Amino acid sequence: MSKIFIADDGQTRCGWCAAAPEFLDYHDSQWGFPVADDYRLFEKLSLESFQSGLSWRTILLKRENFRAAFVGFNFNKIAAFTQSDIDRLLQDKGIVRHQGKIAAVINNAQRAQQLVAEYGSLAAFIWRYESQPQPLSAAQNASTSELAVRLCKDLKKLGWKFLGPTTIYAFMQAAGLINDHLEGCVIQAEVARAREKFKPPQPTQ
Repeated sequence: MSKIFIADDGQTRCGWCAAAPEFLDYHDSQWGFPVADDYRLFEKLSLESFQSGLSWRTILLKRENFRAAFVGFNFNKIAAFTQSDIDRLLQDKGIVRHQGKIAAVINNAQRAQQLVAEYGSLAAFIWRYESQPQPLSAAQNASTSELAVRLCKDLKKLGWKFLGPTTIYAFMQAAGLINDHLEGCVIQAEVARAREKFKPPQPTQ
């Protein structure tokens, strides 16, 4: 379980963001804040998939390269990628060159289009799995959850690939479907307020 640490500004934060200098800003401005934009949600899902077996720092340092390689994670454009695009991406030293993960992003982009057609947006589907507030003592004390397992199973039934329960739980933490900032973290209350104000997108059908 992550512990609290005191940053250079004297404020307490989740201990994991002390592991690398790049983590602090990501922790303070992005991790746990609710996301409704379809392309950002798809990006987070894709990057968590790429992170499997690697460190998050590796992915974060390459994030801008990923965004360039996958056209801003616009799944409408990625869905049209062909084998020549896979070959191109496998030569891109700026990203993680894993053929299975690259192919999964293309496949998942096509599956995302199907969800948009059915629900009106990817966000409307994803936010049906929002986790309710939990005791702060439970934060970061698990690698998955019942909701993460359910979302993972439902996505796999719909044809999504390279997404396991642990990956999905990390995605839910990052996208704000759960507030997993620790008790005592200066950002915890800020994320809680953001979630209270957030109105989850609703299906259009």
